[in-house]
Amino acid sequence: MVETAILDTRMLINGRRVELDVDRTIPVYSPLTGQVLAEVADATAEQAAAAISAAEAAFDSWRTTSGAERARLMLRLADLLEREADSLARLESADNGKLLRETTTQAKFTVRNYRFFAGAADKIYGHTIPLDAWETFDYTRREPVGVAVLITAWNSPMQLLANKLAPALAAGCTVVIKPSEIAPLTTLSLAGIIEEAGFPKGVINIVTGGRDAGVALTTDPRVGRISFTGSVSTGQAIARAAADVLVPVTLELGGKSANIVFEDANLDRAVPGAVAGIFAAGGQTCIAGSRLLVHESIADEFTRRVSEIAQTIRLGDPADPDTQMGPVASTVQRDRILAMISDAKADGSRLITGGGTPAAPELADGAFVEPTIFVDVDPASRLAQEEVFGPVLAVTTFRTDEEAIAIANSTDFGLASGIWTQNVQRAHRVARDLVAGTVWINTYRYSAAQAPFGGVKQSGYGRERGLEALDEYLRTKNVLMDLSDDIRDPFAIKA
Repeated sequence: MVETAILDTRMLINGRRVELDVDRTIPVYSPLTGQVLAEVADATAEQAAAAISAAEAAFDSWRTTSGAERARLMLRLADLLEREADSLARLESADNGKLLRETTTQAKFTVRNYRFFAGAADKIYGHTIPLDAWETFDYTRREPVGVAVLITAWNSPMQLLANKLAPALAAGCTVVIKPSEIAPLTTLSLAGIIEEAGFPKGVINIVTGGRDAGVALTTDPRVGRISFTGSVSTGQAIARAAADVLVPVTLELGGKSANIVFEDANLDRAVPGAVAGIFAAGGQTCIAGSRLLVHESIADEFTRRVSEIAQTIRLGDPADPDTQMGPVASTVQRDRILAMISDAKADGSRLITGGGTPAAPELADGAFVEPTIFVDVDPASRLAQEEVFGPVLAVTTFRTDEEAIAIANSTDFGLASGIWTQNVQRAHRVARDLVAGTVWINTYRYSAAQAPFGGVKQSGYGRERGLEALDEYLRTKNVLMDLSDDIRDPFAIKA
């Protein structure tokens, strides 16, 4: 258990830590024990507005800071995060229940993100554009959008924040960060690291809280971009609110990803790939391969092998190196998952593994759900259509490539998908036809700072990571100059 008594959970606004108001705090619970880990501020609308004001005031200076200087500060931040990676990983594991080995990898991945985008900070180029008239000089500038509001989810706070903060800083934006109130501790710990790195006051601000802060941050016309990761319903509410003030939004929302196993797949690789897709991180990832589509000729063997692994997964303390799956993030989330399992049983899906909470008394206080597998799942059922966000796998069979593609594309989501085949032509043909922002071939849950990530349909819009992420925080200005001495006709457009 990580020591949280000495955590500094104060918000960061305009370079100053804000003392907690005892009448406006939110408890942060351990998903392992149910005990309170810490208290964080429930920011008022006025405090959220003050954070935007601080970022707005810092913007003029930050946007004119050279790309080389922004890169220097970002590289310093990366070095400090690398120094603190182990302690941040332990804190995040305690905060949201993910395995320590997972949060350790994510802590190191965040460092890679900051270094990647630091390298882009002084390479934000415009273009010169040859027009039809030789005497006209035309060029573009790519300029930061201004204040960016970055709202992250509870399942991977460090990584999700790096996906947003790194390109925003590289582009020259100032930011206000709001982590989920369920798991805000690593983000708040970042405040001290930001101060040590030497960022000017107001460039990075951190507020915590619930509805009051969220509404204030997403309805302020001074904001140049909102980037949100979370549920579809909250993303829709943010998009509606932002539309009223014409603030552009990047949304990284849910998924119901299909992991497709063809009859020629290498089963020794595909079986652990399917397990990783749904049971790694307790299924608490938007990219979870929660729908397993298996060719009917190998379905019995494949499902048996996946089920055998699921039945041996060791549940326990996420900090224990022998643990393979920790608790889900909260008892509220656990109860929601169990309710969906109950509905799936009533819906006609056949349960073959799991389906409840573990019997071990040492796990009784934690928000644990057994690794669960349903077979004979109707592609139109709730289990196959709605995101569970937990360790629940829905298995469906198919006969032809075309049927697999149709089933995979039959949900309202389009975030990720997996293909397992040794046929190169099939792999690329199916990847082309899948409606998803990411397609993995003969692998699953693979991330890279250079690779763009995002979804379509109800999985959201916009991209994070990769150079495409910079576009979310930049706008294009066109500059046109007439080099001639001609006297124009004032009553006709010149073209």
